[in-house]
Amino acid sequence: MISLPLVIMGLGSVGRALTRQLVRQRAYVCDAYHVDLSIRAVSDSTGLICAQRDGLADTDLLHICEQKEGGLPLAQMEGGRHWTNPTEVVQQVAVPGTVVVDCTASDATVPALLQALESTHGIVLANKKPLTQTYPLYRQLTHKTSGTWNLAHCRWEATVGAGLPVIATLQRLVSCGDTISRITGTFSGSLGYIMTGLQDGKPFSQVVREAEIEGYMEPDPRDDLGGVDVARKALILARGMGLDLEMADVKVTSLYPESMASLTVPEFMAALPELDQAYQEQCAEAAQQDRCLRYVAAVSSHGLEVGPQTVPLDSPLGQLAGSDNLVEITSQWYAPQPLVIQGRGAGVDATAAGVFSDIMELAFTRLQ
Repeated sequence: MISLPLVIMGLGSVGRALTRQLVRQRAYVCDAYHVDLSIRAVSDSTGLICAQRDGLADTDLLHICEQKEGGLPLAQMEGGRHWTNPTEVVQQVAVPGTVVVDCTASDATVPALLQALESTHGIVLANKKPLTQTYPLYRQLTHKTSGTWNLAHCRWEATVGAGLPVIATLQRLVSCGDTISRITGTFSGSLGYIMTGLQDGKPFSQVVREAEIEGYMEPDPRDDLGGVDVARKALILARGMGLDLEMADVKVTSLYPESMASLTVPEFMAALPELDQAYQEQCAEAAQQDRCLRYVAAVSSHGLEVGPQTVPLDSPLGQLAGSDNLVEITSQWYAPQPLVIQGRGAGVDATAAGVFSDIMELAFTRLQ
Protein backbone atom coordinates (compact mmCIF):
# COMPACT_ATOMS: atom_id res chain seq x y z
CA MET A 1 0.00 0.00 0.00
CA ILE A 2 1.29 3.46 -0.94
CA SER A 3 0.00 6.57 0.80
CA LEU A 4 -0.60 9.60 -1.43
CA PRO A 5 -1.48 12.69 0.63
CA LEU A 6 -3.21 15.43 -1.37
CA VAL A 7 -3.54 19.18 -0.94
CA ILE A 8 -6.19 20.78 -3.17
CA MET A 9 -5.75 24.47 -3.94
CA GLY A 10 -8.94 25.95 -5.33
CA LEU A 11 -12.41 24.73 -4.44
CA GLY A 12 -14.31 26.22 -7.34
CA SER A 13 -16.36 24.07 -9.71
CA VAL A 14 -13.41 21.92 -10.83
CA GLY A 15 -11.96 21.58 -7.33
CA ARG A 16 -15.34 20.51 -5.93
CA ALA A 17 -15.91 18.03 -8.76
CA LEU A 18 -12.45 16.56 -8.15
CA THR A 19 -13.06 16.31 -4.40
CA ARG A 20 -16.33 14.47 -4.98
CA GLN A 21 -14.68 12.11 -7.48
CA LEU A 22 -11.92 11.34 -4.99
CA VAL A 23 -14.45 10.59 -2.27
CA ARG A 24 -16.47 8.38 -4.61
CA GLN A 25 -13.48 6.46 -6.02
CA ARG A 26 -11.25 6.27 -2.95
CA ALA A 27 -12.23 2.70 -2.00
CA TYR A 28 -11.91 1.47 -5.60
CA VAL A 29 -8.42 2.95 -6.00
CA CYS A 30 -7.36 1.42 -2.68
CA ASP A 31 -8.65 -2.06 -3.58
CA ALA A 32 -7.55 -2.10 -7.23
CA TYR A 33 -4.18 -0.31 -7.03
CA HIS A 34 -3.26 -0.30 -3.33
CA VAL A 35 -3.09 3.49 -3.32
CA ASP A 36 -4.45 5.31 -0.26
CA LEU A 37 -5.60 8.78 -1.32
CA SER A 38 -6.01 11.15 1.62
CA ILE A 39 -6.93 14.84 1.31
CA ARG A 40 -4.94 16.61 4.00
CA ALA A 41 -6.12 20.12 3.16
CA VAL A 42 -8.36 22.15 0.86
CA SER A 43 -7.92 25.86 0.22
CA ASP A 44 -9.42 28.82 -1.57
CA SER A 45 -8.35 32.46 -1.90
CA THR A 46 -9.44 33.22 1.67
CA GLY A 47 -7.91 30.39 3.65
CA LEU A 48 -7.77 26.65 4.21
CA ILE A 49 -9.13 23.72 6.19
CA CYS A 50 -6.60 21.10 7.33
CA ALA A 51 -6.93 17.57 8.62
CA GLN A 52 -6.17 17.00 12.28
CA ARG A 53 -4.47 13.67 11.55
CA ASP A 54 -4.24 11.53 8.42
CA GLY A 55 -6.83 13.22 6.20
CA LEU A 56 -10.18 14.95 6.07
CA ALA A 57 -13.15 12.60 6.44
CA ASP A 58 -15.34 11.99 3.40
CA THR A 59 -18.42 13.39 5.15
CA ASP A 60 -16.50 16.54 6.07
CA LEU A 61 -15.24 16.97 2.50
CA LEU A 62 -18.72 16.64 1.03
CA HIS A 63 -20.07 19.12 3.58
CA ILE A 64 -17.27 21.56 2.76
CA CYS A 65 -18.15 21.29 -0.96
CA GLU A 66 -21.82 21.96 -0.21
CA GLN A 67 -21.00 25.05 1.85
CA LYS A 68 -18.55 26.32 -0.75
CA GLU A 69 -21.15 25.80 -3.48
CA GLY A 70 -23.49 27.93 -1.40
CA GLY A 71 -20.98 30.78 -1.43
CA LEU A 72 -19.34 30.41 2.00
CA PRO A 73 -15.54 30.99 1.96
CA LEU A 74 -13.37 28.33 3.58
CA ALA A 75 -11.99 30.80 6.12
CA GLN A 76 -15.52 31.27 7.53
CA MET A 77 -16.32 27.56 7.81
CA GLU A 78 -15.89 25.49 10.96
CA GLY A 79 -12.22 24.54 11.16
CA GLY A 80 -11.23 27.11 8.55
CA ARG A 81 -8.53 29.68 9.03
CA HIS A 82 -7.19 32.64 7.11
CA TRP A 83 -3.81 32.61 5.44
CA THR A 84 -1.45 35.25 4.12
CA ASN A 85 -0.20 33.44 1.01
CA PRO A 86 -0.60 30.03 -0.71
CA THR A 87 2.86 28.81 0.30
CA GLU A 88 1.51 28.23 3.82
CA VAL A 89 -0.40 25.18 2.63
CA VAL A 90 2.84 23.57 1.45
CA GLN A 91 5.02 24.67 4.33
CA GLN A 92 2.59 23.79 7.12
CA VAL A 93 0.43 20.97 5.78
CA ALA A 94 2.35 18.95 3.20
CA VAL A 95 4.13 15.81 4.43
CA PRO A 96 6.68 13.77 2.45
CA GLY A 97 5.15 12.41 -0.75
CA THR A 98 2.35 14.99 -0.91
CA VAL A 99 0.80 15.96 -4.25
CA VAL A 100 -0.28 19.62 -4.47
CA VAL A 101 -3.20 20.00 -6.89
CA ASP A 102 -3.83 23.43 -8.43
CA CYS A 103 -7.48 23.78 -9.46
CA THR A 104 -7.48 27.56 -9.28
CA ALA A 105 -7.49 30.05 -12.14
CA SER A 106 -4.86 32.29 -10.58
CA ASP A 107 -1.15 32.93 -11.02
CA ALA A 108 -0.87 33.55 -7.26
CA THR A 109 -0.26 29.81 -6.76
CA VAL A 110 3.16 29.90 -8.47
CA PRO A 111 5.21 30.34 -5.25
CA ALA A 112 3.40 27.39 -3.66
CA LEU A 113 3.99 25.20 -6.71
CA LEU A 114 7.69 26.06 -6.74
CA GLN A 115 7.89 25.43 -2.99
CA ALA A 116 6.27 22.03 -3.49
CA LEU A 117 8.78 21.02 -6.18
CA GLU A 118 11.69 22.29 -4.08
CA SER A 119 10.42 20.06 -1.26
CA THR A 120 10.24 17.09 -3.71
CA HIS A 121 6.45 16.99 -3.57
CA GLY A 122 4.37 16.37 -6.68
CA ILE A 123 2.22 18.96 -8.40
CA VAL A 124 -0.79 18.55 -10.70
CA LEU A 125 -2.22 21.50 -12.60
CA ALA A 126 -5.62 22.23 -14.08
CA ASN A 127 -4.63 25.89 -13.85
CA LYS A 128 -3.16 27.19 -17.12
CA LYS A 129 -1.83 30.51 -15.85
CA PRO A 130 1.41 29.28 -14.20
CA LEU A 131 2.39 27.49 -17.43
CA THR A 132 1.68 30.53 -19.61
CA GLN A 133 3.74 33.06 -17.74
CA THR A 134 7.40 33.38 -18.81
CA TYR A 135 9.05 30.52 -20.66
CA PRO A 136 11.76 30.13 -17.95
CA LEU A 137 8.99 29.65 -15.35
CA TYR A 138 7.31 27.04 -17.57
CA ARG A 139 10.63 25.16 -17.74
CA GLN A 140 11.13 25.49 -13.99
CA LEU A 141 7.73 23.94 -13.29
CA THR A 142 7.77 21.16 -15.89
CA HIS A 143 11.40 20.20 -16.48
CA LYS A 144 14.33 18.81 -14.55
CA THR A 145 17.62 20.70 -14.54
CA SER A 146 18.84 18.22 -17.17
CA GLY A 147 16.17 19.52 -19.55
CA THR A 148 13.90 16.44 -19.62
CA TRP A 149 10.27 16.59 -18.51
CA ASN A 150 9.84 16.20 -14.77
CA LEU A 151 6.99 13.68 -15.09
CA ALA A 152 7.81 12.06 -11.76
CA HIS A 153 6.75 15.24 -9.96
CA CYS A 154 4.64 17.37 -12.33
CA ARG A 155 1.60 16.66 -14.52
CA TRP A 156 -0.59 19.15 -16.39
CA GLU A 157 -2.87 17.16 -18.72
CA ALA A 158 -6.06 19.02 -17.76
CA THR A 159 -4.69 22.39 -18.87
CA VAL A 160 -5.47 21.49 -22.51
CA GLY A 161 -8.56 19.56 -23.56
CA ALA A 162 -9.84 18.74 -20.05
CA GLY A 163 -9.49 14.94 -19.77
CA LEU A 164 -8.38 14.27 -23.36
CA PRO A 165 -4.84 12.77 -23.57
CA VAL A 166 -3.37 15.69 -25.52
CA ILE A 167 -0.32 16.53 -23.37
CA ALA A 168 0.52 12.83 -22.82
CA THR A 169 0.36 12.13 -26.55
CA LEU A 170 2.55 15.10 -27.38
CA GLN A 171 5.09 14.06 -24.74
CA ARG A 172 5.23 10.49 -26.06
CA LEU A 173 5.92 11.67 -29.60
CA VAL A 174 8.54 14.24 -28.62
CA SER A 175 10.33 11.90 -26.21
CA CYS A 176 10.72 9.30 -28.97
CA GLY A 177 12.35 11.78 -31.32
CA ASP A 178 9.36 12.48 -33.57
CA THR A 179 9.45 15.95 -35.08
CA ILE A 180 6.19 17.86 -34.61
CA SER A 181 5.65 20.25 -37.49
CA ARG A 182 2.16 21.51 -36.70
CA ILE A 183 -0.68 21.25 -34.20
CA THR A 184 -4.12 22.56 -35.09
CA GLY A 185 -7.47 22.17 -33.43
CA THR A 186 -10.39 23.56 -31.52
CA PHE A 187 -9.57 23.80 -27.84
CA SER A 188 -12.75 25.38 -26.44
CA GLY A 189 -16.00 23.57 -25.80
CA SER A 190 -17.93 26.84 -25.56
CA LEU A 191 -16.57 28.18 -28.86
CA GLY A 192 -17.11 24.78 -30.51
CA TYR A 193 -20.74 24.93 -29.44
CA ILE A 194 -21.07 28.43 -30.90
CA MET A 195 -19.41 27.54 -34.19
CA THR A 196 -21.60 24.50 -34.82
CA GLY A 197 -24.65 26.58 -33.88
CA LEU A 198 -23.69 29.11 -36.55
CA GLN A 199 -23.25 26.26 -39.03
CA ASP A 200 -26.82 25.18 -38.26
CA GLY A 201 -28.03 28.64 -39.26
CA LYS A 202 -28.64 30.14 -35.84
CA PRO A 203 -27.92 33.84 -35.25
CA PHE A 204 -24.69 34.55 -33.36
CA SER A 205 -26.51 36.33 -30.52
CA GLN A 206 -28.91 33.41 -30.10
CA VAL A 207 -26.26 30.70 -29.96
CA VAL A 208 -24.18 32.69 -27.45
CA ARG A 209 -27.23 32.95 -25.19
CA GLU A 210 -27.88 29.22 -25.61
CA ALA A 211 -24.28 28.44 -24.66
CA GLU A 212 -24.71 30.64 -21.60
CA ILE A 213 -27.87 28.78 -20.57
CA GLU A 214 -26.11 25.43 -21.04
CA GLY A 215 -23.37 26.58 -18.67
CA TYR A 216 -20.60 26.63 -21.29
CA MET A 217 -19.78 30.33 -20.93
CA GLU A 218 -17.89 32.28 -18.30
CA PRO A 219 -19.93 34.88 -16.32
CA ASP A 220 -18.56 37.46 -18.75
CA PRO A 221 -18.89 35.78 -22.20
CA ARG A 222 -16.01 37.88 -23.50
CA ASP A 223 -13.64 35.69 -21.48
CA ASP A 224 -14.52 32.91 -23.94
CA LEU A 225 -15.31 34.95 -27.06
CA GLY A 226 -12.03 36.87 -26.82
CA GLY A 227 -9.98 33.71 -27.42
CA VAL A 228 -7.46 34.28 -24.60
CA ASP A 229 -8.20 30.92 -22.99
CA VAL A 230 -7.59 29.16 -26.32
CA ALA A 231 -4.39 31.18 -26.74
CA ARG A 232 -3.11 29.91 -23.37
CA LYS A 233 -3.75 26.31 -24.41
CA ALA A 234 -2.01 26.87 -27.74
CA LEU A 235 1.00 28.34 -25.95
CA ILE A 236 1.24 25.32 -23.62
CA LEU A 237 1.26 23.02 -26.66
CA ALA A 238 3.84 25.17 -28.43
CA ARG A 239 6.11 25.02 -25.41
CA GLY A 240 5.55 21.26 -25.29
CA MET A 241 6.92 21.17 -28.83
CA GLY A 242 10.03 22.93 -27.55
CA LEU A 243 9.22 26.42 -28.87
CA ASP A 244 10.50 29.28 -26.71
CA LEU A 245 7.45 31.53 -27.05
CA GLU A 246 5.48 33.94 -24.87
CA MET A 247 1.83 35.01 -24.75
CA ALA A 248 2.77 38.15 -26.69
CA ASP A 249 3.78 35.89 -29.59
CA VAL A 250 0.23 34.52 -29.98
CA LYS A 251 -1.88 36.29 -32.61
CA VAL A 252 -5.44 36.27 -31.26
CA THR A 253 -8.53 37.25 -33.26
CA SER A 254 -11.56 37.89 -31.07
CA LEU A 255 -15.16 37.07 -32.00
CA TYR A 256 -16.27 40.57 -31.03
CA PRO A 257 -14.92 44.04 -31.96
CA GLU A 258 -12.75 46.10 -29.64
CA SER A 259 -15.54 48.70 -29.40
CA MET A 260 -17.55 46.22 -27.30
CA ALA A 261 -14.77 45.54 -24.81
CA SER A 262 -15.67 48.41 -22.45
CA LEU A 263 -19.37 47.58 -22.20
CA THR A 264 -20.93 46.07 -19.10
CA VAL A 265 -22.01 42.44 -19.42
CA PRO A 266 -25.72 43.34 -19.87
CA GLU A 267 -24.78 46.01 -22.43
CA PHE A 268 -22.56 43.52 -24.25
CA MET A 269 -25.30 40.89 -24.42
CA ALA A 270 -27.79 43.49 -25.65
CA ALA A 271 -25.37 44.56 -28.39
CA LEU A 272 -24.69 41.03 -29.69
CA PRO A 273 -27.43 41.13 -32.41
CA GLU A 274 -25.35 43.80 -34.16
CA LEU A 275 -22.93 40.99 -35.09
CA ASP A 276 -25.56 38.55 -36.40
CA GLN A 277 -25.56 39.66 -40.05
CA ALA A 278 -21.77 39.59 -40.42
CA TYR A 279 -21.53 36.03 -39.09
CA GLN A 280 -24.50 34.93 -41.18
CA GLU A 281 -22.75 36.22 -44.30
CA GLN A 282 -19.44 34.53 -43.35
CA CYS A 283 -21.17 31.19 -42.80
CA ALA A 284 -23.18 31.45 -46.03
CA GLU A 285 -20.04 32.24 -48.04
CA ALA A 286 -18.18 29.33 -46.43
CA ALA A 287 -21.09 26.93 -47.16
CA GLN A 288 -20.98 27.84 -50.86
CA GLN A 289 -17.38 26.58 -50.89
CA ASP A 290 -18.21 23.38 -48.93
CA ARG A 291 -16.56 24.84 -45.87
CA CYS A 292 -17.66 25.93 -42.39
CA LEU A 293 -16.49 28.31 -39.69
CA ARG A 294 -14.48 27.03 -36.72
CA TYR A 295 -12.49 28.77 -33.97
CA VAL A 296 -9.08 27.29 -34.69
CA ALA A 297 -5.70 27.35 -32.96
CA ALA A 298 -2.69 26.74 -35.22
CA VAL A 299 0.71 26.04 -33.67
CA SER A 300 3.96 25.67 -35.62
CA SER A 301 7.51 26.96 -35.73
CA HIS A 302 6.18 29.76 -37.96
CA GLY A 303 4.03 31.11 -35.14
CA LEU A 304 0.86 30.77 -33.11
CA GLU A 305 -2.48 31.96 -34.43
CA VAL A 306 -5.88 31.71 -32.77
CA GLY A 307 -9.14 32.81 -34.35
CA PRO A 308 -12.07 31.98 -36.65
CA GLN A 309 -11.18 30.13 -39.86
CA THR A 310 -13.10 28.32 -42.56
CA VAL A 311 -12.27 24.62 -42.91
CA PRO A 312 -13.45 21.94 -45.37
CA LEU A 313 -16.68 20.22 -44.37
CA ASP A 314 -15.12 16.78 -44.89
CA SER A 315 -12.10 17.52 -42.66
CA PRO A 316 -11.91 16.35 -39.02
CA LEU A 317 -12.43 19.95 -37.89
CA GLY A 318 -15.32 20.39 -40.31
CA GLN A 319 -17.09 17.30 -39.00
CA LEU A 320 -16.73 18.35 -35.36
CA ALA A 321 -20.03 19.02 -33.59
CA GLY A 322 -21.18 20.48 -30.29
CA SER A 323 -18.75 21.16 -27.46
CA ASP A 324 -16.22 18.46 -28.39
CA ASN A 325 -12.55 19.40 -28.72
CA LEU A 326 -10.28 18.15 -31.49
CA VAL A 327 -6.51 18.24 -31.83
CA GLU A 328 -4.60 17.35 -35.02
CA ILE A 329 -0.88 16.63 -34.66
CA THR A 330 1.17 16.54 -37.84
CA SER A 331 4.65 15.10 -37.43
CA GLN A 332 7.37 13.12 -39.15
CA TRP A 333 5.47 9.91 -38.35
CA TYR A 334 1.95 11.27 -38.73
CA ALA A 335 1.93 12.81 -42.22
CA PRO A 336 0.22 13.55 -44.49
CA GLN A 337 -2.67 12.28 -42.31
CA PRO A 338 -2.39 13.79 -38.82
CA LEU A 339 -2.88 12.04 -35.51
CA VAL A 340 -6.34 13.12 -34.32
CA ILE A 341 -7.53 13.29 -30.72
CA GLN A 342 -11.22 14.06 -30.31
CA GLY A 343 -13.79 13.96 -27.54
CA ARG A 344 -15.35 15.83 -24.70
CA GLY A 345 -13.00 18.68 -23.98
CA ALA A 346 -15.09 20.83 -21.69
CA GLY A 347 -17.05 20.59 -18.47
CA VAL A 348 -16.05 20.42 -14.83
CA ASP A 349 -16.44 16.64 -14.53
CA ALA A 350 -14.24 15.95 -17.57
CA THR A 351 -11.61 18.41 -16.34
CA ALA A 352 -11.68 16.94 -12.84
CA ALA A 353 -11.31 13.46 -14.35
CA GLY A 354 -8.19 14.65 -16.18
CA VAL A 355 -6.76 15.93 -12.89
CA PHE A 356 -7.65 12.66 -11.16
CA SER A 357 -5.84 10.72 -13.90
CA ASP A 358 -2.72 12.85 -13.41
CA ILE A 359 -2.80 12.17 -9.67
CA MET A 360 -2.95 8.44 -10.34
CA GLU A 361 -0.10 8.71 -12.86
CA LEU A 362 2.07 10.23 -10.15
CA ALA A 363 1.03 7.42 -7.82
CA PHE A 364 1.98 4.78 -10.42
CA THR A 365 5.33 6.51 -10.99
CA ARG A 366 6.09 6.24 -7.28
CA LEU A 367 5.04 2.59 -7.20
CA GLN A 368 7.67 1.65 -9.76
